[in-house]
Amino acid sequence: MSWTIEFDKRVEKDLRALDKQAANRILKYLTERVAPADDPRRLGKALSGELGEYWRYRVGPYRVLATIEDDALRILVLRVAHRNHVYRR
Repeated sequence: MSWTIEFDKRVEKDLRALDKQAANRILKYLTERVAPADDPRRLGKALSGELGEYWRYRVGPYRVLATIEDDALRILVLRVAHRNHVYRR
């Protein structure tokens, strides 16, 4: 089973703000580890509180926030940022 990775419009801006090496590392992680996984939840961690419907993936000092849609086999990436900034609105 392979998952489709889709990106919110904001993620393109987030990735351009990172250095090229970090952005490539994040994209590689998503396409080579998360997308082919049988269960993408085992690679991430559910957020708590009011953000409980979102999942986070840790790639070095960066965090990828996403939703997982089981019925469509889709992972929608909503935000990519350094761990110090990703949870701020």
